Amino acid sequence: MLFFANQEYLLLILLIPLILIAHGIGGYLRRLRIRKFGDQVLVRELMPSWSPAKGWVRTILFCTAFFFFVIGIARPQIGAKLSERKTRGAEIMICLDVSNSMLAEDYSPNRLERAKLAITRITDRLKDDRIGLIVFAGSSFVQLPITTDYVSAKMFMNNIDTGSVPIQGTAMGDAISTALRGFSAQSEKSRVIIVITDGENHEDDPVAAARQAAEEGVKVYTIGVGSGEGQPIPMDGALLKDKNGDIVVTRLDEETLRKVAAAGGGAYVHAGNEEFGLNPIISDIRRLEDEEFQSTVFEEYDEQFMYFFAAALFFFTIETLIGERKSKRHLFD
Repeated sequence: MLFFANQEYLLLILLIPLILIAHGIGGYLRRLRIRKFGDQVLVRELMPSWSPAKGWVRTILFCTAFFFFVIGIARPQIGAKLSERKTRGAEIMICLDVSNSMLAEDYSPNRLERAKLAITRITDRLKDDRIGLIVFAGSSFVQLPITTDYVSAKMFMNNIDTGSVPIQGTAMGDAISTALRGFSAQSEKSRVIIVITDGENHEDDPVAAARQAAEEGVKVYTIGVGSGEGQPIPMDGALLKDKNGDIVVTRLDEETLRKVAAAGGGAYVHAGNEEFGLNPIISDIRRLEDEEFQSTVFEEYDEQFMYFFAAALFFFTIETLIGERKSKRHLFD
């Protein structure tokens, strides 16, 4: 299979039709100028060596060369194969609250987007650790199974919003249980669950779920998102209201989050606007005993750009050797 390391350059191929159109318009304008001198047939007889067909041949050769050049700078790669690789690190399951209360704007631009940005930045710091992602509101599900594919993790992160879980609420306990089931069979020691939520309106028993995780050797950390004073929830250009018509205000439930972290043998961190709270948790994880994982990965891509550059150079050379005048020699006399 062919892959492109710099896919964005492929957009330059869209310039090729524009080059052909520009050449066609230029030829048309040239014919209009020739007509001003007199009859077009007579004018051509005065320029017997000029060949309009060669202009098209040169343009087509240039476009062909440009096409291969663009493919080359996009860095085509083939020949990837599966190989076994051993790594050492921890397994981290992140449970992200996507309930409507995460739309509150006490963080910029809101709680959910700020949490996604923080997770993405932490992913950039990971090396051999495995990461998985659980999204939850009134229920929970695995958004990304445990993996070392950080590129996919970022891609999945971009697609998360409050519509990712159709059932509203904050089923924190269910999210912890789902994360607990999501660890790989290879992991026994360095397993961590990080819950990012405002902790409000929890519908189950997250403390019991965290206690069960701790019994299985998994640490549970909680990151509180929000403020004690509370914030309204923007929804569809207005503020969310309850059934009585009153504006709903969402507040951070730090007490519950502290209890969950204590039961899970981890720690509670209140997310700040600048340092969201993941950094001290990651530092704590670094002190855990790394485990050895065996992973099947794609590797050994073979670069193919040089062949396309060679083809581009060939067509560019041919294009420069062809003039716009007719050849005085003929193949058959």
